[in-house]
Amino acid sequence: MRLTGLLVLTFMLSSARAGDRWPEFRGPTADGRADDTGLPVTWSENENIAWKTAIQGRAWSSPVIWGDRIWLTTASGDGHELSYLVLDTNSGEVIRDELLFHTAIPQENYEFNSHASPTPVLDEQRAYLCWGSAGTACIDRETFDVLWTRRDLECDHYRGSGSSPILYDDMLICHYDGFDYQYVIALDTQTGDTVWKTPRPTDFGTTNGDHKKAYGTPIVIDVNGQTQLFSPSAKGAFAYDAHTGEEIWRIRFDQHSIACRPLYEQGTLFLTTGFGRAEMLAVDPTGQGDVTDTHILWRKTKGMPSKPSPLYIDGLLYLIHDQGVAMCLDTETGDEVWKHRLGGNYSASPVYADGRIYVFSEEGDATVLATGREAEVLAQNKLDAGCLASPAIANGALFVRTRTHLYRIGESSR
Repeated sequence: MRLTGLLVLTFMLSSARAGDRWPEFRGPTADGRADDTGLPVTWSENENIAWKTAIQGRAWSSPVIWGDRIWLTTASGDGHELSYLVLDTNSGEVIRDELLFHTAIPQENYEFNSHASPTPVLDEQRAYLCWGSAGTACIDRETFDVLWTRRDLECDHYRGSGSSPILYDDMLICHYDGFDYQYVIALDTQTGDTVWKTPRPTDFGTTNGDHKKAYGTPIVIDVNGQTQLFSPSAKGAFAYDAHTGEEIWRIRFDQHSIACRPLYEQGTLFLTTGFGRAEMLAVDPTGQGDVTDTHILWRKTKGMPSKPSPLYIDGLLYLIHDQGVAMCLDTETGDEVWKHRLGGNYSASPVYADGRIYVFSEEGDATVLATGREAEVLAQNKLDAGCLASPAIANGALFVRTRTHLYRIGESSR
């Protein structure tokens, strides 16, 4: 029996953040937060490392976790071979390392990106793996049988893909925002067939490919009983009916190449607008049509991140700028509460658990921050290689993918 969208959304939002699951990009509630306790504050290559496993290929997708298994996608450096790996959460042992797709002519990929940047998403029975237009696959999590694939979804990603798929109401929802095509598509989770497909507006006013593409991942929100798919893109963001793909409202902005995943807290949407002097916007999602001039509650224009997604904790927004400045904003007004320079460069999104924020740099540095209205650094740690993938939290431990390895930071089992 097909559950209604509202019941599914209610279940998702009421699910505990603690436990053995981190099933998608930014975790079980899509906001980077977990209720786990006992995570370590300090670590190094020789301290508080339960295990460390080398990962073949070059990829920035995040680990996703269900029970005692971790799923990762990867790719060869040239993009010809697209694979997935399954590891044991307690030992780090590689259970499966499977070549899934071979791409004869890979798309051109920006040096900073990888050919396997979208993060997988898991449900009770299946893993959904995506490499953008190069291929999407549904895998049985127990037998590893390939249940269906799609390789016909056209999109010139221009700088490489990055948008991660999400699950909603028996649909796998994916963004394809490239140089040539920009659209959102919902696939039937059982068959892979298209349920609905919604093109973006096509008049970008430019032939610049960067100004047409985006890496954003959507979220599903409930607005006064209406289920909306909030979907950031280049030059704008859109709210669609999650069941049909029909547009409800939109906002416009000048920026492009969005990568940060938005947040929905206390009836307000928070999103950053991408590259080209990123802004942070607070948006009232109750409108209809173009609400750019009526429903933006506040905007912050200085020092906003383009890649790391924000965190919301107790009425405060925590941001990590790409060039290493941590900032805290008041969510009611957008006013700056504090700012602190970390140093380094950042692509990975921060995560939160047990009153602490964990931030991982591209150079291998990791900072642990306290939450609250005063900047407080609790610890500064170091790993051998840096992070572009965002970490996961499960079983009271951090699961961190660097350029070369996957780590379990904390106890090996709980």
